[in-house]
This record gives sequence, structure tokens and C-alpha cells, in this order.
Amino acid sequence: MKKYLQKLLGMSGGTGKPSKKAGYILVIGLIGLLLLIVGNVFSSTSKQDPSISEEIPGEVKEESTDETMLDKSKSSSSGVKEIETNYEEDLRELLNKIQGVSEAEVMVNLNSSKVKVYEKNLIKSQQSTEETDTNGGERDIEENSEETETVLVRQGDKEVPLLIQTKKPDVRGVFVVAKGVDHKSVEKWVMEAVSRVLGVPAHRVSVMPKN
Repeated sequence: MKKYLQKLLGMSGGTGKPSKKAGYILVIGLIGLLLLIVGNVFSSTSKQDPSISEEIPGEVKEESTDETMLDKSKSSSSGVKEIETNYEEDLRELLNKIQGVSEAEVMVNLNSSKVKVYEKNLIKSQQSTEETDTNGGERDIEENSEETETVLVRQGDKEVPLLIQTKKPDVRGVFVVAKGVDHKSVEKWVMEAVSRVLGVPAHRVSVMPKN
């Protein structure tokens, strides 16, 4: 072993001292080994640290968009449900005041969204054309056209349609259960009351006697 180390360090046979070249090689090797150890230590610390995590902007943005759409959907549904409940309560109170009607219960079914009405400009145009046929006859042709254009207003750094009205959802159907409507005259009164109050045609109103 001693002879191997002497050979590795380039020792001269009698002096037992390593050559300068061997010393340089040994120092460079030790520095490289030290850098390798330090690099491994920092790499292991980075992998094991739970506070270090990679963020993926695309995924975060997509999740935020989905949550926003879900919130809007919930808000719209709750608004329609609130209108239905108000209609049902008002009709129930009204119908129970009709002569011969008691214990009335009402269910109102509305469309799923409100109707927004925007301001529009009506643009009319007229074009007249004179034509002469081969026999020398003349005739005038007038063409009229109409088109609408949504009015835009500036809001910050962008233009948006001018909203002038938000209509309540249309009524798809009404179901009434009450005592006394087995009499034709009473049933007719209930049908007429619901139709006029909600502005819904009679064929969308169902009236049934209650047990």
C-alpha cells in the first residue's frame, strides 16, 4: 500500500516527498469533491422543503374562472327562485280571498334567466331608381330598408351596451291546488285571477281540487 501511495503522489524513491505536480492534482481533486458534496446538500434541502412549491399559472387561472362562472350561475338561480317564491306567496294570499276558495297552494315555474333590454337606434334608408325600358317607358323603383344598431356607452376604457330595462323571467306554468275549485265557476275565477296577475295564457295554468 505504501508503495502504491508513493507511486500515486509521484514520490521520489529516496526522499519520500511528493512532487509539485502531484500536489496540484491532489488539491484540485479535493476542491472538486467538496463542491460535489455541497451541491448535493443544497439539492436535497430544496426537494425536502415543503414550503417550496411550483405554481402553474394556467391551472390557477382556470380554477378561478370556473369558480367565477359557478358563482354567477348560483346567483342567477337564486334570483329566479326568489321571484318564484314571491309570486307564490302573493297568489296564495289572493286566491284564498276568493269566495269559495280555501287552503290554496301555488307553484310557479319561471324561465331560468331574466331578459335584458338594451337601447337601440333605428336606421332607415331609402333608395330610388329610375329605369327606362326598350320601348321608352320609364318607371321609378323605391327600396326601403330598416336596421337596428345597439347604443354603446363608454365605461372606463371600454364600450358596453346601454341597458335600459331588465325584465322578469317569463312564466312557463302555474299549478294551483285548492278546496272549492271543483265548482266550475270557482275554477274559472281562479284561472282568470292567475292569468291576469301573471300575464300568462290560460292554457299554462292548471287548477286542481284539493283533498
